Amino acid sequence: MPWLASQAFFHFKPHISLKSSFFKTALVLGLLSAIGPFAIDMYLPALPSIGESLGASMSAVQASLMAFFISLGIGQIIYGPVSDMVGRKAPLYFGMVLFAVGSVGCALAPDIHTLVILRFIQGLGASAGMVIPRAVVRDLHTGHDAARIMSLLMLVFSVSPILAPLVGSLLIEAIGWRSVFWAVTVAAILGLILIATSLPETRPPEERLGSSFGSALGGYWLLLRDKHFLGLVFIGAFGISSFFAYLANSSFVMIDHYGLTPRQYSIAFAANAASFIGMSQLTGRLTGKFGLAPMVKVAVTCYAAIMIILLAVNLMGVDRLDVMLGLLFVGFGFLGLVIPTTAVLALDEHGPIAGTASALMGTLQFVTGAVIMAVTGLFVDGSARPMLAGIAFSAAVAFVLSWVTLRHVKTTPNAAA
Repeated sequence: MPWLASQAFFHFKPHISLKSSFFKTALVLGLLSAIGPFAIDMYLPALPSIGESLGASMSAVQASLMAFFISLGIGQIIYGPVSDMVGRKAPLYFGMVLFAVGSVGCALAPDIHTLVILRFIQGLGASAGMVIPRAVVRDLHTGHDAARIMSLLMLVFSVSPILAPLVGSLLIEAIGWRSVFWAVTVAAILGLILIATSLPETRPPEERLGSSFGSALGGYWLLLRDKHFLGLVFIGAFGISSFFAYLANSSFVMIDHYGLTPRQYSIAFAANAASFIGMSQLTGRLTGKFGLAPMVKVAVTCYAAIMIILLAVNLMGVDRLDVMLGLLFVGFGFLGLVIPTTAVLALDEHGPIAGTASALMGTLQFVTGAVIMAVTGLFVDGSARPMLAGIAFSAAVAFVLSWVTLRHVKTTPNAAA
């Protein structure tokens, strides 16, 4: 957005060059963060055709998606403390290489079982790009300023859910589903180039002193006893889980149940993603005016109300694609205000162990999402109802957690919680 882009320079710590622009930092971090989700979003239109090509059931194909999410969670809990110990760049290099190797393997997979295993490996690599950019943001800023750069990062990140399904559908139609994995291999190579040429090291050697696996375990123990941190993490976790339920089921619902083509599905998916990302761009302005915690409570309340209404409408027999897409569009917009803000609030008081805190947050959120995806998958019946129930349940839990966690928190417009 223009008002964000006009911020010429970022107030970096002394070891960060003052010539590094606010936008350039967010651009690099956003692109690195988007590589993993790109491997998800390009993949979604291919799920039905993968099942046909490999002779696999819907649940088996969904397992390949769930394996990716589980490894994203497991990998983050490792990369976070390692990045505190050795710096941010080395783990990013390793992750991108592992992701590229896994992507090539997926492109060559002869059966669904091999694909599931290789998707797990691919996710382990991708998790570096999920956890470390958040730690880099915390290295540089806190509070309202962190929310501003996080929202700008989300703008760059939006390239994936908006364009990836469309690109994926075009590749699938023209070449086949395996081409998706060759495309994300190229993305990983570009990520390596970005790390080498455009990303400064934000955790210098003097700040790594005292960081070890022992201190990481101590950090995890400290965080697991921090009820406020855990509350914020799980608000985001169940918010993300509702979107994961949509990710895992939407292609089958819209293509098989409502009869959309893969390309039409990708456009519908992109519209909802655009709502999520577009609203996330307001977080800097709204948190500056109203404060972080109040905005989270209002946004989660609106999101949960809309998703519960959507489920109720479907239960009453209104099974219409336009109704579902309309309410999802509005609801995911409110979710876009929740995810970056809860991440900032959760990390704000844990700067010395930002990598560890970011890792635990990512792990808990992705494991929660994988569980919701698995439970939702147990009730798949070809209709939209199981997906909508998973979304509504997750939104309702996020609503309860937000009002319990933030009930005594009062923030001024320019202060963090």
